[in-house]
Amino acid sequence: MSQSLSDLRPSLSDIEKAAESIATSVLRTPTLPAQILSQIFGAEIFVKYDNMQITNAFKERGALNKLLSLTQEQKDAGVIAMSAGNHAQAVALHATRLGIPSTIVMPEFTPFVKVAATKAYGATVILEGETVAEAGIAAMRMAEESGATFVHPYDDPYVIAGQGTVALEMLADVPNLDCLVVPIGGGGLISGMATAAKAINADIEIIGVETELYPTMFNELNNLELPCGGQSLAEGIAVKKAGRLPALIASDLVSDIILVTEGQIEQAINAYATHLKTMAEGAGAAGLAAVIAKPERFKGKRVGLVLCGGNIDPRLLSSIIVRQLGRKQQIVGLRITIPDRPGILGEISTVIGDLGGNVLEVDHHRTFLNVPVKGASIDITIETRDAEHAREIIRGIEAKGHEVEHLNAPQE
Repeated sequence: MSQSLSDLRPSLSDIEKAAESIATSVLRTPTLPAQILSQIFGAEIFVKYDNMQITNAFKERGALNKLLSLTQEQKDAGVIAMSAGNHAQAVALHATRLGIPSTIVMPEFTPFVKVAATKAYGATVILEGETVAEAGIAAMRMAEESGATFVHPYDDPYVIAGQGTVALEMLADVPNLDCLVVPIGGGGLISGMATAAKAINADIEIIGVETELYPTMFNELNNLELPCGGQSLAEGIAVKKAGRLPALIASDLVSDIILVTEGQIEQAINAYATHLKTMAEGAGAAGLAAVIAKPERFKGKRVGLVLCGGNIDPRLLSSIIVRQLGRKQQIVGLRITIPDRPGILGEISTVIGDLGGNVLEVDHHRTFLNVPVKGASIDITIETRDAEHAREIIRGIEAKGHEVEHLNAPQE
């Protein structure tokens, strides 16, 4: 007789067994107070640093617990997984360590750096399908044909139990948390954490976070059909269909799901980098993005955030930090129309310097048709203390008779 979906739900005991099983091979990461974030948002914020794992993401927990559940015959036949990122590396790392042959099917668009990292952990990588969903179909077909075990990234009780160990550790470190704020992709992390946390403390609130572009679990729990799609900074949670078992668990234990914008995710990544000096990928920063989106929702509470992944392209991180400086008007772009005669650029530079600004970049244009033929246009990027300082410099340049356009002025 086949088991019902409800029968597959892991229990607190299953999660505690998972914690014992993976203890020697997965890092027990710290949960630490984030004092600056607490001051900014008026809440007591604690951050679980699971970006410190070997693969820099929480996925190792569930992947290893699943691999350890296999019989010797299953191990000999090998495993197949589908992933474009963290799950791929987690399965590859621990399968190789356990002597289990592993094959990872990745979408054809997967960045080379992720393909290379997965191969470096010892897996055979096959690129097939334009999307993660198509890669998943291919992986399941290959598993059926070869007899290998398919290791699902989230819709598996052993994987869910492994991810639940995050909550065990958080509540051991900070027992009296009021709520856990957990990113949701397919739902493996939140369903495991909710199972553990609610069994330990029935009063704790479990709050999920999804990007507005992919409100997958939000749709599932609210019987809605909001569109899912688009390019998201949080590609790790850009999932179009939630897992059946995670959705069942979440429907019982998750009290709320907050949808966040791409801009809020960007601000959260920057906040982790600048305030906590740690790297967060988009999905990893989603919990903090929820606090940014709805600070009143968390004011005065003891809030646990899971920094569940830190695999972000350094170039993207650099761009995010510079863009945030622009939002705060600490880096300002100005377009100035000037008469084309010697000394003007020096005059403007002197004004900026005398007022305490720093010139970062200058572009000189003489061919723009909206500039008089005897004039020129210059784009100057300057570094300032804040928005008021930027306005002071603009007024100083205008006082010299020059027309100034503020290129990255904040939108009203």
